[in-house]
Amino acid sequence: MMNSDELIAKEADQVINPESPAEVTAAEDPAAEDQATVDNAAAQAENPAPEEEVQMPLFTNKEEVLARAQEIAGSEEGSDRQELDTLKQLFYKFRKAELMAERTAFIEAGGEADAFMPQLDPTEETFKQAMQTIRQRRAEQQAEQDRIKQENLKRKQTIIERIKEMASSPEEANKSYDEFRGLQAEWKEIKAVPAENATELWKNYQLCVEQFYDLLKMNSEMREYDFRKNLEAKTRLCEMAEKLADEPDVISAFNQLQALHQEYKETGPVAKDLREDIWNRFKAASTVINKRHQDHFLALKAREEENLTRKTALCEQVEAIDTAALKSFAEWNTLTDKIIALQAEWKTIGYAPQRMNTQIFERFRAACDKFFQQKAAYFKTVKAELNDNLAKKTALVEKAEALQDSTEWRSASDTFIQLQKEWKTIGATPHKYSEALWKRFIAACDHFFEEKNKATAGQRNEEKENMAHKQAIIEQLQALLEDPTQNDAAQRVRDLQKEWNEVGHVPFREKDNLYKKYRTACDALYKQFNLSAQSRRLSSFKSRLKDNVSENGTSGLGRDHDRMMRAYEALRNEIQTYENNIGFLSASSKKGNSLVDEMKRKVDKQKEELNLLAQKIKAVEEEMRKGEA
Repeated sequence: MMNSDELIAKEADQVINPESPAEVTAAEDPAAEDQATVDNAAAQAENPAPEEEVQMPLFTNKEEVLARAQEIAGSEEGSDRQELDTLKQLFYKFRKAELMAERTAFIEAGGEADAFMPQLDPTEETFKQAMQTIRQRRAEQQAEQDRIKQENLKRKQTIIERIKEMASSPEEANKSYDEFRGLQAEWKEIKAVPAENATELWKNYQLCVEQFYDLLKMNSEMREYDFRKNLEAKTRLCEMAEKLADEPDVISAFNQLQALHQEYKETGPVAKDLREDIWNRFKAASTVINKRHQDHFLALKAREEENLTRKTALCEQVEAIDTAALKSFAEWNTLTDKIIALQAEWKTIGYAPQRMNTQIFERFRAACDKFFQQKAAYFKTVKAELNDNLAKKTALVEKAEALQDSTEWRSASDTFIQLQKEWKTIGATPHKYSEALWKRFIAACDHFFEEKNKATAGQRNEEKENMAHKQAIIEQLQALLEDPTQNDAAQRVRDLQKEWNEVGHVPFREKDNLYKKYRTACDALYKQFNLSAQSRRLSSFKSRLKDNVSENGTSGLGRDHDRMMRAYEALRNEIQTYENNIGFLSASSKKGNSLVDEMKRKVDKQKEELNLLAQKIKAVEEEMRKGEA
């Protein structure tokens, strides 16, 4: 059995240090493991777990960062160390980007890279001043806190010295009990002391209190009264701790529990038979709150890891975009919408773990910046290309408008067709000009072809008549082929060929088919009546000549005429040379006669070619005269 003094001393042993939790072992207390849990909660009361981070806004330039720094510098709010570090990193990141842009512009303007001198940035000095103001205020606040802790240390040391004096003898202890209670109350009112002194200070205080209780000689009635008051106080603390289980704010409940623990530790002992029960009740209520607090931060950590996974996936989506494959504004704009949607989704995701939060944000921002930089470069290049296409198409429009009233139907038609082909090869133009430019171009084309259709309506009728005429010639040729006994059939074929060559143009779409039938009939008749090869060649030449004139006009006949005249003169000179050489050859030998005969045959063949060439020249001249008429 313990006497009253031993009971008081035992109760004193269970007081928990508010600055440094007591280490209770199983050898000293059968509930040591549970006590350690509560002690750990008390330690967290001195260094409470951080609240969930307040999500910082996304800054887009250094001016916004400066504004935030000035806001903190001009207010009395507490400055968070992490926010200050982030502001500093972002400011100099934006500043570095500005310097790189200035340097690139300087080089593109023709400057040497080594000669680049950055411009002074007045906002940088303002930012430094704001940060200096914040650091000074933080230093002042820290100094004030250190001063207060030193004062608290001196006050508690004074209390310890006074309790030592009161514990010098039993008589002094009994006489000073009320003062002792007052010193205990004062000790509870004094807040934090320097961390390096906290543990030693508490041990000294605890030792002095234990010594005081050892010497205290109170009558039984006073002790029972003390036990009863302490039981009421600890019961109230248990009830308050139990109500915290219904507190929706887990952080607030945990912080309130720490205050209750502080008060519980500073409340005196209760009767021995109630001591374990009241402690178990308070401990059970504390366990519920501590478990909720622990689960809350475990869940918060899990959410942060999940947020990191989601943000990493967004980074990978942006980084996987292949801008090299984008060839149009529509494709770029489609991806731009996708990037903006991903940025909006990013804002809905909470913070990642603190060790990765800034890093993952920088990664996402860098990927987005890269995309928009590539987009700007593409649009700059495409803009130059669009303007070049605009100049080309404008030139085509001006040519078409200058030619739209021309009556040179053949050559102008060819030019318009070429302009339309060239238009198709030119790429897009700026959207605000494209429709108006196209309307001008198509209007000029339509105007010309409408006028041409009006002017050539009679010509088309004539071409249809010519086609009927040529079909009749083909039928007559086919009739000769079916009845080869007709008199003068060969002459009749030559007359029909001459008549064919004198017939004018036929519709362009029917030309090839009609000529194919004509040539088939003529070739069969050549074979049947054995008409001369030279006659066939001349007839074929005249047919091709008419076709070329029908398609291309007479503009190229002059060149053909000159070419054939040069060939005619060259052939005639060659024949004359052969004839002169024949006169010099000796006919005395058999070999000489053979050579002379061979040269004569060659001259005769060349004369036939010369005659054919003369007839071709005549045919060209006839077509040229028709064109002039």
